[in-house]
Parts: sequence; structure tokens; C-alpha cells
Amino acid sequence: MVPFTTLNALACPLGLENVDTDQLIPARFMSRPRDAGYGGFLLHDQRVGPDGASRGSILDNKAYAGAAIMVARRNFGTGSSREAAVYALWDFGIRCVIAPSFGDIFASNAVKNGLLPAQVSEVAADAILEWLAAASGRMITVDLQACSVVCGNRSYPFVIDPVRRLQLLNGWDDLDLTLQHEAAIKRYGENRRREHAWVVPAVS
Repeated sequence: MVPFTTLNALACPLGLENVDTDQLIPARFMSRPRDAGYGGFLLHDQRVGPDGASRGSILDNKAYAGAAIMVARRNFGTGSSREAAVYALWDFGIRCVIAPSFGDIFASNAVKNGLLPAQVSEVAADAILEWLAAASGRMITVDLQACSVVCGNRSYPFVIDPVRRLQLLNGWDDLDLTLQHEAAIKRYGENRRREHAWVVPAVS
């Protein structure tokens, strides 16, 4: 996983609340091979009508083509535990979602795939969305070291679980995180065998 430190990128003001994982990627697309890419299915039913016609979603607005940051409202990624919701965002090019709150499983899945769920206050989310609405094509800087979102001359703090922050900063998955304690784990095993030898199966 590539470390996430600072991201300066075009931001897409989605501005919706209660965007659940079923909306992020409808279940009927999840049988597709992962290596085929899920980006085209992101928020599919909000972007495409039953007749296949475009619904004019902001995701398809050329002004936001190539956006790597998405700004939404509260309760983003709620619903089922499908990791494919994160795949769809990642394959679309999104590397950070800014919102006042996230579904916890979604946030965990996001971090495991290198995507930052930056939790800001509702007041901050409203201010960022208002700033983005004032002119399309605006860039935002997300600094994970400082836990801040910078929009023009304003800065807004965000929160993230400290362990998840550590994983993103270092590009660690769960195994990498565990291996940081390899020496302590080895010492524990040695002490366990020495002090409680009776628990170690005999080798014939």
C-alpha cells in the first residue's frame, strides 16, 4: 500500500448524506472480476437512469474530471460491509472522502485500501461544500500529518482513529502493523516456552 501523507487534488462536492454502500456500488455489479475495475459502477443508479440515459450526476461533470477528493455529508458509507464500495471509489480515482461521519466498517475497509476517510464537523463540511460551490475546479489540500483540510486560506481539522492514521501514513496493512511488534512477539514466545514449558506440545 502506498503511504498517504499529503494530497493536493481536485475536489468533487457530492454534498449528499446517508450515502450507503448499496448506492456506492449496486450488488448486481459485484459479480464482475475485481481486476476489470469497479470505477464505472460508482453511484451507478444516481448517474444512469433505467433507460441508460445520464442523470447529470456531478460525478459526470467535466469540471470535476480527475477529482481525487470527494466531499459529502454525514453518514457516508453506512449499510452493508461490502468492500467493493471502496473498490468503486478507488477505481474511480478517489483517494480521500471528507464527511462529518462514516459507517465504521466502510472506514475500516477504506483504510485497508489506502483511502482516507477524513471526518470533519458538520459546520466544516458545509463550509467546504460552500467554498467548492463558489467555483468549480477548486483544489483542496488534505494533510494527514497535521490532520487538516486546507481550502484556499481556510483550514479545517479532521479526525481519524490513531491506528488507522498510522497505517495510512506508513502504507501498512494489518499484517505490516502486527510485524512492527515482531521482536516483542518473539520475546513473549520465548518467555512462554521457558516459564510454561508444559503448554508446548512435545515433538516426537
